[in-house]
Amino acid sequence: MQIGIVSDTHDNASQVEAAVETFADAGCETVVHCGDFVAPFSVTPFDGDWSFYAVRGNNDGEWAVQSTVEEFGTYFGEMGELTIDGYTLAVYHGTSGEIVDALVECGNYDYVLHGHTHERGHEERGGTERINPGGISIPPAPEPFSVATLSTATGEVEFHELG
Repeated sequence: MQIGIVSDTHDNASQVEAAVETFADAGCETVVHCGDFVAPFSVTPFDGDWSFYAVRGNNDGEWAVQSTVEEFGTYFGEMGELTIDGYTLAVYHGTSGEIVDALVECGNYDYVLHGHTHERGHEERGGTERINPGGISIPPAPEPFSVATLSTATGEVEFHELG
């Protein structure tokens, strides 16, 4: 299964559309947003032909984000846990680096998905893989906007630059 991972879209409609197109082209069956949509209009384009999951980011100031996600997906609030194809995933925005590290180091998850820093990253520690898909380009994160896909069949993580 292909899992699309996105975070920190911050109401950038063109980047949201690019992410949705990338996930559709990759054949994603599940999409996970790691928070910071900001407003509900940034949520609705993710209503696609996949299972959709999201967590709250520190800039998701409109509480209608939750009800908008729940119209077609699952909203976890601050943190969520998923099991997909036998793999356990923790989803958290990433506001606290210490919490991200604790999720990775606790040994309960195969994957920890997070955003917040706007800097893509992928590392393995003690059998757990941490994946940050990136976010819109804002200093100090100079990289272009990117999303990630994860294949549960191969374990391959691929970053897709969109901006």
